[in-house]
Order: sequence, then C-alpha cells, then structure tokens
Amino acid sequence: MQGGLAGGIEICITFPTEYVKTQLQLDEKANPPRYKGIGDCVKQTVQGHGVKGLYRGLSSLLYGSIPKAAVRFGMFEFLSNHMRDSQGKLDSKRSLVCGLGAGMAEAVIVVCPMETVKVKFIHDQCSAKPRYRGFFHGVREIVREQGLKGTYQGLTATVLKQGSNQAIRFFVMTSLRNWYKGDDPNKAVNPLITGLFGATAGAASVFGNTPLDVVKTRMQGLEAQKYKSTWDCAYKIMKYEGPKAFYKGTVPRLGRVCLDVAIVFIIYDEVVKFLNKVWKTD
Repeated sequence: MQGGLAGGIEICITFPTEYVKTQLQLDEKANPPRYKGIGDCVKQTVQGHGVKGLYRGLSSLLYGSIPKAAVRFGMFEFLSNHMRDSQGKLDSKRSLVCGLGAGMAEAVIVVCPMETVKVKFIHDQCSAKPRYRGFFHGVREIVREQGLKGTYQGLTATVLKQGSNQAIRFFVMTSLRNWYKGDDPNKAVNPLITGLFGATAGAASVFGNTPLDVVKTRMQGLEAQKYKSTWDCAYKIMKYEGPKAFYKGTVPRLGRVCLDVAIVFIIYDEVVKFLNKVWKTD
C-alpha cells in the first residue's frame, strides 16, 4: 500500500512528462508532425486544453499503480526466493531473469490494459471531437466497441517492453547493491544511495528499451489498426520515419522514469525494513 501511495504521488508530479512523451511518440512524420519538440507540445496542449490537458490519461495510471507495484515486487520476490544461492545471495544474472519474469507478469495482469487506456485517452485529445469524457466512460466505450481485447492492444510489445524494463532495472539495481555492500551482505544502504542507484537503473532501462516503448505506444493508439502486428509496426516506423523515430520521447521519459524508479525502490526498501522490525521472528 505504501509503495502504491508513493507511486500515485510520483505519477501526479511527473505525469506531464509521460503525456508529452506519449504525444511525441504518436506524432508520425508522414502526417506531417503536429509538434516541433517538447516545448511546442506543452505549449499547444496548454493553449488548447489548459494545464489540465497535460494530465489527460492520468486516472488510468493512478488506478493501476498499486496493483502494478504489487505484482512486480511480489513476482520478483517469489522468483528470487527460488534462485538465491546457499548463502541467500542473489547475483546480477539471476536478478535479470527474476526481473524479466516480474516485468512480463505485470505486463499481462496490469500494465497492458492500463497503458492501452492511457494512450487512447491521450490520443483522443488530439481529435477534433474528443469522445471520452472520463476514465470509466472511456473504458466502457472501448469495451463496447472492441470488446475486452480492446484494452489489450499491443500486448506483445508491452510484454517485451515491461520484461526488458524490469530485467534491466533489477539487474542494474542488484549489481550496484552488491558492489556497494562488497563482502558484507548485511551492510545498510542509505535511502539516498538507494535513490541514486534506482535513478541509474531507470536511466539504463530508458536507453535500453525506448524503441519497444515507441512501438507499444503506436500499437495502443487510435490508429493501431493500420499495423498488422508488432513487427509490422516496427518495420513501418523504420521504413517511413527512420531509426531516430524509435527514440521519440526519450528526454521526457528519462525524467519521469528516473524519479519513478528512485522513489519506488526507496519506499519499497524502507517498508521492508519497517515490516522486518515490526514482525521480526527469531
């Protein structure tokens, strides 16, 4: 619950960067582009919809933040408990596998429907006549028109994105923690150090899998029907927009993800420490 609350607060603070990232990724060169860059995207959104326009789609992320964190860390702990060595240590390679499993689980159970709704909301705001009046109205309309599968667009891309996301993050995080602790596995890690390691892990995941994030966003947009599959989407982006298009939205995503991962790991570690003290068993 504490992790979900922290995630909710973090999302409220940083969501405009997620909004801008999504808009830039949806902005195709062939259309032609609506935005000249990050600043122009913010300017046009505020002029057309006010500051609240930068928070379009926020509700879908807020509603999904608690279960997403629960599935991610729950699955990671479940897998890591079965993969630790005889001394109870988890090395970076095994952490990568556990992170991959955690990311794939959260993608299927929570992230894909949550992200699909968020992207559709943001894309809908670009329409001449926006259709969705709110989260529940939007979900009802999507399900009514497309069935439940309408909330699972881009599942393959989402699984690939979230799997690689968490694999990279947990790999980097575990590597940095093991390096910091050295030969003393019980050495305490200061929350600020944890935050720094988390931000580093977040940055690594952004540079490592933003191309998958771009493909996922396109597959979940309102014009997703023009792509035959995840691979067809990636092919058309490369063919018509070039390799640089796979890194659209990197800067705004970098700002949000680094802060997001840093906060989540700090809160998670502190909650675990607190619970271990309260329910300590001999």
